[in-house]
Amino acid sequence: MTILDHKSIDELLKDGVASGSVPGVVAVVVSRDGLLYEGAAGRRSVEDPGPVTPHTMFRNASMTKALASVGVLQLVEQGRLQLEQPVASILPDFADLQVLDGFDDDQPRLRPPATQATIGQLLNHTAGHGYWFNSEDLLRYHAVTGTPNVLSGAKAGIHTPLLFDPGTGWQYGVNTDWLGQALEAVSGQGLDAYLAEHLFEPLGMDDTTFSPSEEQRARLMPVHARKADGTLVLSGFELPASPEILLAGTSSYGTATDYGRFMSMLLAGGSVGGARILRSETVNLAFTDCLGGLPLPEVMKSFVPEMFNDVPSLPVWRGWGLGFHLVQEDLEGMRRAGSGNWAGMFNTYFWVDRRSGLGAALFTQVLPFFDQQVVELLVGFEQAVYANAH
Repeated sequence: MTILDHKSIDELLKDGVASGSVPGVVAVVVSRDGLLYEGAAGRRSVEDPGPVTPHTMFRNASMTKALASVGVLQLVEQGRLQLEQPVASILPDFADLQVLDGFDDDQPRLRPPATQATIGQLLNHTAGHGYWFNSEDLLRYHAVTGTPNVLSGAKAGIHTPLLFDPGTGWQYGVNTDWLGQALEAVSGQGLDAYLAEHLFEPLGMDDTTFSPSEEQRARLMPVHARKADGTLVLSGFELPASPEILLAGTSSYGTATDYGRFMSMLLAGGSVGGARILRSETVNLAFTDCLGGLPLPEVMKSFVPEMFNDVPSLPVWRGWGLGFHLVQEDLEGMRRAGSGNWAGMFNTYFWVDRRSGLGAALFTQVLPFFDQQVVELLVGFEQAVYANAH
């Protein structure tokens, strides 16, 4: 049984608040058997003296992707979806997507893709999709066509061109949002209802939702922005309260404690407390690199710096499974090879280290993503977890 020294992590979080790295923060560490550590420090916002607690709600943003990917993998287990199945066989309008080959003046130059993307390619981000913030061409496409981006909540936000032929490259994009649409079409349920029934409720993730109640919104930490002088202010940014579609890549809210229950399930091979979410072999597959040699970028470039910083890669062998970024080498004093991880745009982060039997997450609400001060806190947190676990 893993035992964790809480004191050093408590002090780390307090120091992060005192230094101005975060206004407030919640951290959790879990094992296969459940919660090992839960701590909070700081206040709800720079203008609100109320404390951040384990009950504070956060926008999960792209940490929604792992939740929705597990829902899709459940349907794969049941034979209702296949990894090699063309997306267009479920969602006919997906076949309308073209590849963006550049521009003639301000006219997008489009062509049909050489092949049709599959469910598996959506799961590992090789379907050809990008985001407006990480592709100069897509950013221009949105500008010249007036197409809203996904943060608008408009369905048109995912009906954007591909950047390359499916299976020929890796690009982070709206892949998981299309997976959510496929899940709804196959299950006959809304994304929120399906995940509530088949993931959130069985795991006791009582605060995880796509539509926060008034009471939950009262516990929601506001989004902050880092100014040039390093201080934090309220940004005023908010996700749409009533989006046209529920985005499987962006739209969920919850607590760090809830996300810990999800990580425990993955560490335990798909089952926690009698709730079987996935078969163990499916969890193994989700944490197996399936890029077939396709390279991941050395730097994830951002073209919208007020919301996203450039993200440099770790100098180790990496891969991508079915819904999870993978670190394929041990990080000294930190996670082990085969660990899965990802993050959310408001500087929320998680990793699941199945070899060590540890999962952890750090939650705050700060823009732009990959804020240097938050990342330094995250690294210190991970080092403290492994230094104090025995």
